[in-house]
Amino acid sequence: MSSGFLISCVLFTLFVSSTHAQSCTKYNFTSNQMFTSCSDLPYLNSFLHWSYSPSTKTAKIAYRHTKLGSTRWVAWAINPTSQGMVGSQALVAYQKSDGNMRVYTSPVTSYQTQLQQGDLSFSVTDLSATYLNNEITIFATLKLDNFNSTIVNQLWQEGPLSGDSPAMHDTSGANTQSAGPLSLLSGQSRTTTTRASSQFNKRNLHGLLNAVSWGIMMPIGILFARYLKVFSDPAWFYLHSIWQITAYVIGVAGWVTGLQLGSESRGIQFTAHRTIGIVLFSLATLQASAMLLRPKRDHKHRIYWNIYHRSVGYSIVVLGIINIFKGLNILKPEKKWETAYIATLVGLGIIAAFLEVITWCVVIKRNKSASSNVEKNPQGLHEANWYNGHGNGTNRTHYRV
Repeated sequence: MSSGFLISCVLFTLFVSSTHAQSCTKYNFTSNQMFTSCSDLPYLNSFLHWSYSPSTKTAKIAYRHTKLGSTRWVAWAINPTSQGMVGSQALVAYQKSDGNMRVYTSPVTSYQTQLQQGDLSFSVTDLSATYLNNEITIFATLKLDNFNSTIVNQLWQEGPLSGDSPAMHDTSGANTQSAGPLSLLSGQSRTTTTRASSQFNKRNLHGLLNAVSWGIMMPIGILFARYLKVFSDPAWFYLHSIWQITAYVIGVAGWVTGLQLGSESRGIQFTAHRTIGIVLFSLATLQASAMLLRPKRDHKHRIYWNIYHRSVGYSIVVLGIINIFKGLNILKPEKKWETAYIATLVGLGIIAAFLEVITWCVVIKRNKSASSNVEKNPQGLHEANWYNGHGNGTNRTHYRV
């Protein structure tokens, strides 16, 4: 009892120490610089320290980005005109391959920016940067003469390096939420969560709808068609049709959500994911429409329709699964979600393999029984087939998978 209590106390102390270590108020700069205000930014392990002089409209800032590898770049920016990325005036820093730090200013004029060096709309002096203990810190003094308010729109970001140049940052998760208003006077920093949170939720909904429809329900619907027809004809057909139509409706909802996301994310494109999504929607719509042209069983063209229907159906499932993994790579959710989906696919594969064996056993047994009946009474079976609508002289009693 006492040892358990002691362990709990130690863990609690470590937790509190860790929490304090991550607070900007407890941080001491090695250069002994002092700032009157600071903010623990809610995303990307970042912190902002600053001092603001209303009389001179000058802000002295230090932006810290922690838990960072040496092959990453960071940026902190103010946007004088809007809350978005375009128009922001950025301070960029990273460690070059030779170990030296590079820090510079970069005006962001488009979503395809490569963070080229350039002058900002306001004066920046005392610009420097350090990289120590997996942490980049940018120091600067900003002359904000053209700002009519002491509340500014701030953004912060990180991304990989390509050689000694910044490459595209992630376009999902925390990287799309790292923005918000900063009150230079009150020392308050908030995130503009309304639009970012709405987009984040819409992305999750888009991923969920498509994973359920194309990635889970469609494969299950094929299992119904493949294995239930041996045991329950024609019930399998109605179950298969209703199930796949439901999956299609859910998939269309996910597809429409994706179109909305695309229209709201100008300049951010995932060409392969988008193209596969369009192909999926087109094939699924064609598949649903083709049901209206389905020939009867004894029609001479039915075999060609079957080949088309199965080919398109399997193509939809394969493309759907590929696109779900592309979507997971874009969204970058917790690893458990990708693991859960992989486990689902493995489970469906095991079920399919089991049903395949069972179905073949049933089919072989029935065919043996049918062959035995033919040998005992071939004329009677032929007449029975004739009166059942199979009067072409071919024995159709044999079962197929």
